[in-house]
Amino acid sequence: MLRVEEGGGDGKDSAKKVETAVHVAGEETQVEVKTRSKRVAALDAFRGLTIVLMILVDDAGGAYERIDHSPWNGCTLADFVMPFFLFIVGVAVALALKRIPKVSEAIKKVVIRTLKLLFWGLLLQGGYSHAPDDLSYGVDMKHIRWCGILQRIALVYFVVALIEILTTKLRPTIIGSGPFAIFSAYYWQWIGGLIAFVLYMVLIFTLYVPDWSFVLHNPGDVNDGKRFTVQCGVRGHLGPACNAVGYVDRQVWGINHLYSQPVWIRSKDCTDSSSSMGPLRKDAPSWCLAPFEPEGLLSSISAILSGVIGVHYGHVLIHFKVHSERLKQWLLMGFGLLICGIILHFTNAIPINKQLYSFSYVCFTAGAAGIVFSAFYILIDLWSLRMPFLFLEWIGMNSMLVFVMAAEGIFPAFVNGWYYETPKKSLVHWIHEHVFVNVWHSERLGTLLYVIFAEIVFWAVVAGILHRLGIYWKL
Repeated sequence: MLRVEEGGGDGKDSAKKVETAVHVAGEETQVEVKTRSKRVAALDAFRGLTIVLMILVDDAGGAYERIDHSPWNGCTLADFVMPFFLFIVGVAVALALKRIPKVSEAIKKVVIRTLKLLFWGLLLQGGYSHAPDDLSYGVDMKHIRWCGILQRIALVYFVVALIEILTTKLRPTIIGSGPFAIFSAYYWQWIGGLIAFVLYMVLIFTLYVPDWSFVLHNPGDVNDGKRFTVQCGVRGHLGPACNAVGYVDRQVWGINHLYSQPVWIRSKDCTDSSSSMGPLRKDAPSWCLAPFEPEGLLSSISAILSGVIGVHYGHVLIHFKVHSERLKQWLLMGFGLLICGIILHFTNAIPINKQLYSFSYVCFTAGAAGIVFSAFYILIDLWSLRMPFLFLEWIGMNSMLVFVMAAEGIFPAFVNGWYYETPKKSLVHWIHEHVFVNVWHSERLGTLLYVIFAEIVFWAVVAGILHRLGIYWKL
């Protein structure tokens, strides 16, 4: 997604200016930094960690469903992936747009990159690609899914990048010494975040959600083609059936264009096997079978806050040259956000909820992102423990390639296309079954080990080789 190279610094001002390449989705922007020319490796490692988490929870979440997305309220390992992406997008934007020679050219590049992200998002998650197990392709435009991971990243990137560009003449060259000086210096970025926050909160708590209905489209299901009605008629509801997030998406995109397999089907209301997948309860409400868009419009407006917080971390990296000053700024904000999210959740004021992208979820995950990023910075850039995290750096440097080929299943789909007699007799299935499942005599453990070694380790090696060759997938 966003690739960044930035000067690091060891707390001492250098008399020599060095140029550092900053990559946003592979696009290079030259900036000058008065520091040593040491790359901040924590940026790539953090991005690589996010990709690794996505592969792990997507491909092993079926075997270990407790690491899969929370059925509704709460936060699991999978629920950190999206906000971590948006956090590092924000950091990259701050670094890439530190110097803007020509505003019109910068806006043009941002628009083009946004359109590229939207295109890849529709291609990979709109229903056209059925990878990796289904070798067919194509999508009925009556049921295309307009939203997705890359589409949300595109929206957040576009908004935070545009604010950075349009406020370039208002930026300070020197930050004051006050504790809130870095915040006041970039007040327009926080005003943008505040607008997104207010818009989201007003709509989610005041928008009236009427009764609604849907037709189940699931060939082979006994209820296929049957129409169900969900009774609402409420405001400010934060449950699965009658929230404003789902209502906005049904009105804007149309119910047939939403994600058809929402995670709430694993909730206690829908199955006795919660939080694992299981048969529907006999008294399960009708909305258990309804579509819901986890990357929808209203929740994506809230997601802008994750990007704004990432931009702030990038500004700290730019303006504070001493390690201790950077870490103080990052950790104070990280722990503050984390505590705020926990308090909001456990007081039942605003539950942590990824599907709604609730404010407590923003705080909790952004705080966690800031703390993890700071930990990487200490371990890799401060203590020089780079070797154990080198595989994450390699993946982070080629994050778009690994995302498309591994996380979205394009490479295994290509391999599965060369099968013997039936598609189930392919090299991918053979390795999974005979090298991992049969050896360990466990479907769950075998699947987990397959994901770790045949996917994560494999793509780390590929990314490392490509890094040595200087080959990167650029958007």
